[in-house]
Amino acid sequence: MHNSPPAYNILMYSHDTYGLGHIRRTMAIANHLRDANTNVLILTGSPIAGRFQFSQHVDFVRIPGMIKKTNDDYQSLSIRIDEKKALSIRTNIILATAKTFQPHLFIVDKEPLGLKREVLPTLEWLKKESPSTTTVLGLRDVLDDAQVIQDDWREKKVYSYLDQLYDEIWVYGNKDIYDPIEMYKIPAHIQDRVIFTGYIPRKTLSAKAKQSVRKRYRILDDDKFILITTGGGGDGLEVIDHYLAMHDYYPTSLPFKSIIITGPFMAKKVRESFSKRAKKFGIKTLPFHPRMEELISAADLVISMGGYNTICEILTQHTPALIIPRETPRKEQLIRAKRLKSEGLLDFIPWTEVTPQLLREKIFTLFKNKEQYMKTIGSFKLSGLDVMQGRLSSFKEKDVRYREGY
Repeated sequence: MHNSPPAYNILMYSHDTYGLGHIRRTMAIANHLRDANTNVLILTGSPIAGRFQFSQHVDFVRIPGMIKKTNDDYQSLSIRIDEKKALSIRTNIILATAKTFQPHLFIVDKEPLGLKREVLPTLEWLKKESPSTTTVLGLRDVLDDAQVIQDDWREKKVYSYLDQLYDEIWVYGNKDIYDPIEMYKIPAHIQDRVIFTGYIPRKTLSAKAKQSVRKRYRILDDDKFILITTGGGGDGLEVIDHYLAMHDYYPTSLPFKSIIITGPFMAKKVRESFSKRAKKFGIKTLPFHPRMEELISAADLVISMGGYNTICEILTQHTPALIIPRETPRKEQLIRAKRLKSEGLLDFIPWTEVTPQLLREKIFTLFKNKEQYMKTIGSFKLSGLDVMQGRLSSFKEKDVRYREGY
């Protein structure tokens, strides 16, 4: 009789309300942790989850999408249904999936209790009915201004839930760059559950692959290629507007080729008007690219808002970057840009200080110092996936249910 080893089931909850960040981070982790005996099932509300390529042994359950109106107010994304009903459907799907899938490991992204506490019933059920399931909260390097997070967590009683419901807290960043234990006042008795994984690397591309991307977009070896990307595009209008305004201001003296990815969530009207403006300067615009790492790798410079995932992709590909971090509704991008600039890994311009002149000056300075940036990034270790793989191995060793195959 053929005795294959039992499957190890990982369930991941991706806090996806708007944008691409959470689903892309979740998928990067899933693709790395899965193997022939490890299944990963992702719970996501992302309306574009189906546009990504999923590896073997990775699948997703789509819960109805919600969109943030203000920091605490959400509404259904596609169907006309009130918030309460939409949340009730999501909560029930999450719990039913956990009960049926019976995960050995449950990883919750960013929000300790899920959107509007929708993951709380599942976490409580697992603790009671499936105590051998390991529960992990995954946090990006920076969540928001420290005081904002402390107030939010106190109000929502998050500190006691972290203690009762989570075995480990993974921080996808480096402690010496930003320390959430200190910044968010994580209580002493749960500090030893915090694991700093380091930043999460993405797929690297060979020189040949970079060449073929440049060739596809008719970018010559001598051309300087700038990629402008604003993630999902729901809030990146100003960045693209600034870039095009710089071209308006210097119509004949900008010696580079550009591609703008507007993002799939940018309003069609706005996207079309950008496309028209960009055409005058021979700039290509695309709404979406499923393999951003290809473009980032082929670029000589990336201009972006500096969300967590874009930063990880930039650091993986060793591409110099100019960040224009948004400052509302969260300060996360600004804090990250400041910390990474002080490490010599990128440069940034504050959101309110962008002018065509300053933008041009920063771009030229980055090109001039390109080798130095690449060298600094090259010696910066992205350890995220290796550390997570190590934790997974230790969970598998300790999990009686998995070892004994039931």
